[in-house]
Amino acid sequence: MTLPEEFIIRTRALLGESYDAFEAALQEDMPISIRINKQKEIPLPEESVPVMWCDSGYYLPERPSFTFDPLFHAGTYYVQEASSMFLEQVIRSTVTSPVTCLDLCAAPGGKSTHLLSLLPKGSLLVSNEVIRSRCNILAENIAKWGNSNCIVTNNDPEVLGNLTHLFDIIVADVPCSGEGMFRKNTDSANQWSEDNIALCAARSRRIIHDVWNALKPGGILIFSTCTYNTEEDEENIHYIAESLGAEPVNIPVKKEWQITGALKYNLPVYRFLPHKTRGEGFFLAALRKREDIITPAHLKNKGKKDKSIPAVPLEVKSWLQKSDQYSFRMRGNIAQAIPSQWQNLYQLLADRLHILSAGIDLAEIKGKDLLPTQFLAMSTALNKKAFTAVSLEYREAIKYLQKETLTLPENTPKGFILLTYNQFPIGFAKHLGSRTNNLYPQEWRIRSRTTITDN
Repeated sequence: MTLPEEFIIRTRALLGESYDAFEAALQEDMPISIRINKQKEIPLPEESVPVMWCDSGYYLPERPSFTFDPLFHAGTYYVQEASSMFLEQVIRSTVTSPVTCLDLCAAPGGKSTHLLSLLPKGSLLVSNEVIRSRCNILAENIAKWGNSNCIVTNNDPEVLGNLTHLFDIIVADVPCSGEGMFRKNTDSANQWSEDNIALCAARSRRIIHDVWNALKPGGILIFSTCTYNTEEDEENIHYIAESLGAEPVNIPVKKEWQITGALKYNLPVYRFLPHKTRGEGFFLAALRKREDIITPAHLKNKGKKDKSIPAVPLEVKSWLQKSDQYSFRMRGNIAQAIPSQWQNLYQLLADRLHILSAGIDLAEIKGKDLLPTQFLAMSTALNKKAFTAVSLEYREAIKYLQKETLTLPENTPKGFILLTYNQFPIGFAKHLGSRTNNLYPQEWRIRSRTTITDN
């Protein structure tokens, strides 16, 4: 990989004598890391090594074919860069009780799925992405993770900023120049420029200004980038502290993690450099909103009355474990379950935001049929006893995930069948006796037609 000359000059000035080791690290293969879903836990290869700052993070000895692993599609793990898993340390040191959390720039879902595993029971996560196409990927990854305490939205930060003092935690992994991803995406090095750094730094400040009002007094803003320069990192943290009165928060770290501190100003910030820590470039800081910064809040439901919404079919309630903990509603032709404790807040957000998904989409009413959804199949709240389950071997599982025709055992009863792989649900099919309809979502399917080999 050839680095831009101006990048070399700037970064050498920033890192001094350690620059040569830094550049050498960028020429090495990047580490492969995953974070396991502890609600769908699987055994790991013996050669896997724990990520020191993340209880569920592991380095793999080599990169497997994630695309052709049914357990990946079942949401048993998430492929995530190890450095960004440091978010765990911030949550563990600042959050002790249930919170309302916003993941502001959430796609494709690494930090959101991590937050769903980290936040105390009873918390709610609003996972937002401004770009619609990326938002659909975000909703898919969150659905696969299987946690119902999440609402996926597609809104500009300025709109979210109108939710005065709603969130205890705001995570802002802001768009940046991507210097920390040079090893992962060599094309990004060709697109690097000083003008883009200035553009990204200014955009980050605008994003934080736009959303700041939505953070409660005493709440925590977690700011992160995947870049090295101080304009997008320390200088923006200094700006936020000075202009918004935020107080930087110290996060306990261990010496053996080899995390680098501030390269400008005397601030508690946390920088991951590839020649020191096993991961890609990453920067993070946490800031607390002062208790005395109070904006009058006018957050009330708008009182919109739903137009004769049909009742949810009783049958779908039996498809969930602990169904008494949910409120059920129809969204168009979709039967939906929302955790009861968040029903009022859901309605408040529905009045103001563009919601893509929330809670669990249980079923689609299609003619006389009540079709169980992929969201239900992925949910950890699924009542597996409500459906006949058929376990698929590897080849059949891949065919299903490619949305190809399936052949189920002769004794399979007619009706909706829950398909599993290694005991983990991967989706539904409708068995008609003479044939089987593959219900895997078209937009989720494996598009590659690479020849399947035995796993």
